[in-house]
Amino acid sequence: MAPLQEDTAVRWREILNREHGLSLALVCLGIWLHAADSLLVATMVPAIVADIGGEELISWTVALYGIGSIVAGAASGLLALQYGLRLPMTLASFLFMLGCMVSALAPDMWVMLAGRLLQGIGGGGLMALSFVAVSSLFPRRLIARAMGAISTLWGVSAFIGPLVGGLFVEYGSWQGGFWFFTLQALFLTLWVWFALRRHGAPVEKIRLRFPFWRLLWLSLGVLLIAYAGIEVAALETSLLVSLGILALMAFLYFDGREDETRLLPRRPLSLKNPIGGAMILVLGFSITTVAISVYGPYVITVLHGEPAIVGGYVMACMSIGWSVTSFLLSGVPEKRDRAMILVGMLLITLSLPGYAYSLPFGPVWLIALFAALQGAGFGAAWTFILRRAMHLAPEADHERVSSAIPTLQRLGISIGAAYAGILANAAGMDGEADGSVIFTVAWLIPAACLPAAAIGLLGTFAFIRDRKKA
Repeated sequence: MAPLQEDTAVRWREILNREHGLSLALVCLGIWLHAADSLLVATMVPAIVADIGGEELISWTVALYGIGSIVAGAASGLLALQYGLRLPMTLASFLFMLGCMVSALAPDMWVMLAGRLLQGIGGGGLMALSFVAVSSLFPRRLIARAMGAISTLWGVSAFIGPLVGGLFVEYGSWQGGFWFFTLQALFLTLWVWFALRRHGAPVEKIRLRFPFWRLLWLSLGVLLIAYAGIEVAALETSLLVSLGILALMAFLYFDGREDETRLLPRRPLSLKNPIGGAMILVLGFSITTVAISVYGPYVITVLHGEPAIVGGYVMACMSIGWSVTSFLLSGVPEKRDRAMILVGMLLITLSLPGYAYSLPFGPVWLIALFAALQGAGFGAAWTFILRRAMHLAPEADHERVSSAIPTLQRLGISIGAAYAGILANAAGMDGEADGSVIFTVAWLIPAACLPAAAIGLLGTFAFIRDRKKA
């Protein structure tokens, strides 16, 4: 997530005062819960599977959280239009709290996954509604400062999330990590309900048809692909993956027929359309993040014998590299957008063979270096992807394009996690997996992400092509 350029005419004390400081803290707490959650859980995964089993379901902890985030992200804007900010944000925080409680009490991985789905719905809703809250709770001249604070917090979360997870694993229990976030979510639920009483349902309610069936097709597609990886068999796995792809195609087909409630821009996966190129770019390169985010901490802990906190911090290097690079390059002029996008995508592509070598062979600092390189690639390009997409998209599609980019990002992460699960379980990842199996998974997952990067590069060239010469 790239920080916005600061408005130098506005001083920090204007937003950190009694009038706006509490509103900023409320929004930041919602962002923190979502941003820190995935890194917290990834750090605790080795301890979780050692306690309750479920090595073959590790990828589902990411896939189901992603599905919940996609559904909640798409729903939150419509719910805010119909019911205001207070009720949807309270509900999102409550669902996140409930998901943390279920995960903390989970006797096996299947119950844990139910908790992760609820956390994804709640966390995705909190993220989307926190951005809605910024435009609602702050005057226009302070929005840039509020967004700058959120961007900074995102990077801080990448650092603190693994620390919290590692501390609970090393000095307490992984259940304690979930209870810690349960208490924070309970506090936020009560805070939102009492603090946003003036932000209830609007006087004139806007009734928009909720895209239930399209989101169902989308979720079903990811679930079928994820389920195909639990017990890998040539015929069954191929059939489930094919059905999953058909479900995703059905989502694209039905979404393309809508007008006001369409979730994606027209022809979202067409290389002949520059916006389609941007969507392909985002989808393809989001899949590549699973090379480190799904199995990275587990490999570092089990194969390289490092404590859980080290695995979490290695993965956090990607987020830190993203935030730092975004901050350093945020002032690049618009005429450099195409160059920055290309450089960023090439850095991400180069990180994959780096992972394929360093994850199985080490040393750990080299894994961290390639994680930072991948994060720097996203940080170098992400702001400029959005800016160029806004420049090229029809004005009527601006909001749709800006919401489609994070939606496809989460979709890519979920599909990538399901894809990684198929490969890992095909390699023999289960409760009896030995070092040779984990070694194979360590190089196989990043190497298998190279085709997704190649597809992303095709989208990149379609997106950055000089339209005057085309």
